[in-house]
Amino acid sequence: MTREPEAAASPLAEVLGGRTGALDAGVPAVAFVTGWAIAGAGSTTDSTNAVLWGAGAALAAGVVIAVIRLARGRRPAAVVLGLLGVAVASLVVLRTGRAADFFLLQIASNVLSTLVWAASVVIRWPLLGVIVGLALGQKTRWRADPWLLRGYSRASWVWAAQYVVRVAVFVPLYLSDQVIALGIARALTWVPLVACVALSWPVMRTALPEDHPGIRYPRSRSGESTHDQ
Repeated sequence: MTREPEAAASPLAEVLGGRTGALDAGVPAVAFVTGWAIAGAGSTTDSTNAVLWGAGAALAAGVVIAVIRLARGRRPAAVVLGLLGVAVASLVVLRTGRAADFFLLQIASNVLSTLVWAASVVIRWPLLGVIVGLALGQKTRWRADPWLLRGYSRASWVWAAQYVVRVAVFVPLYLSDQVIALGIARALTWVPLVACVALSWPVMRTALPEDHPGIRYPRSRSGESTHDQ
């Protein structure tokens, strides 16, 4: 069966989603900074109290976001992981008493994500292909398509670069104890995420022949669609 190639309006965007999730994820960080600032940020005598209020605000925001995500039909496991991240960040900052440490987990996560995305390309299991393949119910059939494998590898480097940019922004702010700037940077992480979603398909398309049917219909090396096999 002959199929028209997918439109250039980024079919990956339909699978990967937009900026809503990233916006939601930034709310607890904004809540932390807001609570911390209102409760006496910069005051030596009130620093512990400020961190306590900030952590409480972040946890409250995390619970609200979790409820909203569940109401939207999000997977419970993903919701729990998101809330767990807020809880761990709050525990870290309560333990250390340093407000900037609320973002320590975020920085570590970005460093780890950089390594994982890069390693996935090196071992020829590009993470973008794994994510999209699972989302489309293809499992690993896309790996039999040399063009998709190459395309997912190229696009996965875009995602690795996103995390490099995040680390390059967060680490100097963390080292200089710029808590408010860290909160702003965390709230704006949807920007590189949206850029990645937008760029992933054009970058992938450079690896696909003109007559390739697209990500939904992987081909085998013989040129036959694995969907039809």
